[in-house]
Amino acid sequence: MQEADAGCRTGLDAPASGQRCREGASIGDVAVVIPVHNEEQHLGRALAGVRTAADEVAAYHPGVSVRVLMVLDSCADGSLRLATDFAASDARFNVMTVGFRNVGMSRRAGAEALGLNGRAAAARAWLANTDADSMVPPNWLSRQLDLAATGADVVLGSVEPDGDGMQNALIARWHARHILAENHSHVYGANLGVRGSSYLRAGGFPGLASSEDRVLVDRLRASGARIVATDTVRVLTSGRTLGRAPRGFAAYLLALAQQ
Repeated sequence: MQEADAGCRTGLDAPASGQRCREGASIGDVAVVIPVHNEEQHLGRALAGVRTAADEVAAYHPGVSVRVLMVLDSCADGSLRLATDFAASDARFNVMTVGFRNVGMSRRAGAEALGLNGRAAAARAWLANTDADSMVPPNWLSRQLDLAATGADVVLGSVEPDGDGMQNALIARWHARHILAENHSHVYGANLGVRGSSYLRAGGFPGLASSEDRVLVDRLRASGARIVATDTVRVLTSGRTLGRAPRGFAAYLLALAQQ
């Protein structure tokens, strides 16, 4: 690992954006996987956010490539058209269609398609995961690279539901149970980064229709991966209560609303 620039701070005390560290060059390839199932309402915003984050990598981590794969799983709406149009406008984005009806299998297939199925390719790779109903911040990828440069194998980002259309009581209940801070205890597939070699060592995403993110992180912990939980890359995700995964974020919000 290279030494950081003079005056360049790394780790959780580093700035969330702005000055970056050359240590991030230890990762040479960022692979972003976005599973999509009937998300035409949110997909455009999600892709725009990832594109901005990829642009920031180009600005602050020159030499690190970013590839984004949208894995469209059994879509019956306009998601495929939106995805293909976006990919046509930005060569970093590509589309893959599958028929799993299973988010865990979609995430796993996306990672494999991006080359994270062999240790040689994964040695200098970083796998970033988000969802098609979520919007990542501009520093989403560059901050993960900063943390990876200091030795993090896994970055667990925070998530905040979009309050648009949500009842105030539900928003208050959610915030009362989720402290948005460093070293939080939450796991979200919409905001999860992992070193490629650590991902393979843990066996990759399991083929589960829900909780695939938690199972992967449990495996990563068991394998000895260094895990950093941070609120510096907070993702805004849909506040809907009717979601795609049977026991996913929307199902949790629905249960919370019914309390």
